[in-house]
Amino acid sequence: MSSLQSVPALGTHPTAGANVSRAQTREQLSKATYDLLVIGGGILGTSVAWHAAQSGLRVAMVDAGDFAGATSSASSKLVHGGLRYLQTGAVKLVAENHHERRVLAKDVAPHLVNPLTFYLPVYKGGPVGAAKLGAGVFAYSALSAFGDGMGKVISPARAAADNPGLKTDNLKAVAVYYDHQMNDSRVAVMTVRAAVESGAVVLNHAEVTGLRKTRGRVTGAELKDRLDGTEFGVDARVVLNATGPWVDHLRRMEDKHSMPSIRLSKGAHIVMKRKSPWKAAMATPIDKYRITFALPWEDQLLLGTTDEVYEGDPADVRATESDIAQILDEAAFSVKDADLDRSLMTYAFAGLRVLPGGPGGVEKAKRETVVSEGAGGMLSVAGGKWTTYRHIGRVVMDKLAKLPGSPLTEDMEPVKSLVRRIALPGVANPNAVAHRLLVDREPGTRMDPLTARHLASHYGSLAFDIARLANEDPALAERIHPDGPEIWAQVAYARDNEWAETVDDVLRRRTTVTIRGLDDESVRTRVEEMLGRKA
Repeated sequence: MSSLQSVPALGTHPTAGANVSRAQTREQLSKATYDLLVIGGGILGTSVAWHAAQSGLRVAMVDAGDFAGATSSASSKLVHGGLRYLQTGAVKLVAENHHERRVLAKDVAPHLVNPLTFYLPVYKGGPVGAAKLGAGVFAYSALSAFGDGMGKVISPARAAADNPGLKTDNLKAVAVYYDHQMNDSRVAVMTVRAAVESGAVVLNHAEVTGLRKTRGRVTGAELKDRLDGTEFGVDARVVLNATGPWVDHLRRMEDKHSMPSIRLSKGAHIVMKRKSPWKAAMATPIDKYRITFALPWEDQLLLGTTDEVYEGDPADVRATESDIAQILDEAAFSVKDADLDRSLMTYAFAGLRVLPGGPGGVEKAKRETVVSEGAGGMLSVAGGKWTTYRHIGRVVMDKLAKLPGSPLTEDMEPVKSLVRRIALPGVANPNAVAHRLLVDREPGTRMDPLTARHLASHYGSLAFDIARLANEDPALAERIHPDGPEIWAQVAYARDNEWAETVDDVLRRRTTVTIRGLDDESVRTRVEEMLGRKA
């Protein structure tokens, strides 16, 4: 997809879910019996809904908050093979991760997943030596068939030239390897859109208040619209609990005697303004198990992450002052102090990793998916990562096919026959899209190159729909904030085509305004006014 010919003309895309009110969606949900009700619209829920709708099932998906509103939009934004898994001998897992990473970057979401070079600095007295890291990054590259280049070791001087913020005191060498990154919120929204375009009916901000049962089997859910308090229900032949940190809460709705199946680990991150160019990400070993990241992301610097047991209410998770201090202290192993000045911080966030229950520290726990069937036949699934989210969706579909009375086993083709490289909406070469946005303009109009690049790399060819809105209304062509690339047309588009219902839906997840620290009172007020004018 490197040619301009692969990019559709301006404004030719169908819109997913446009002009369908919440009331209409609630009526749709309450009047039909669905083959599958997915509760939870994060990594797992959106993937399963997408795969199930592709396979021809009648699918409904609801979330108590926004799609990817919790853990799934609080990741390290990486699409990666998992270099640290090599030290545990998980060679097959790393190879599988590499395969999924490359399929996402090449076929499924080249407009959303971007290549990223990583530097692993080796300091005198550090936990890992240069020879071991050099061998590790070579093996890592080999497991991806050297598709991104060969892992190697470079000199401190060469690394510092690319990353002026790199500390060079006691720096012995720098190992280099290759992965990808993304904006997790945008991938989630595009996956929801893909599910809807395949026939799924979705609703966010709809909380499950109870489960419907027929002869002891879970056959649906009672819900409450969190925005206006409306109560309604959904009937389904199979119910999937994909609520992440809340998975045991829903399991107890099914069976009050259910024992805990998971434990939670908090991972916090902070976002900083960049003082200097960063041509590569930094992955610095802290100890035998942990690595701290410094990632160029969204024109900012993303630092993290922490890894500690969390036992509180998942809704209350946040980055604390202690988390921020830890992240900055650990980043200081390899990043110059001037780049870590607290005045540069624009945002801090935290999410919860869902890990299998068991002994030992969370930093050593396996990052694997937990699947269980409850007494009422509800399938619960938790744990997962964006890199392999499509694969996990297929695994869950296979589990669903084995449930008694599953619609998959009765009238659907085998799951393995599903097309595995279907692209997300908007798939296109982002360079071609950005070029078209700049040259195909209405007379007397222009688009800032930063805005064009931003739209191309967050919407792909769907950026032309946003450009059309800006052409039709000059006020929508203005930047949301002078220090950021986004324009007001994106707010209108999020409202009418991407299920954005609240100010945070728009500023935190549909756009990057919040993470850039640009969501001041005037911006939030105007967004709220625009949301009140839903088309």
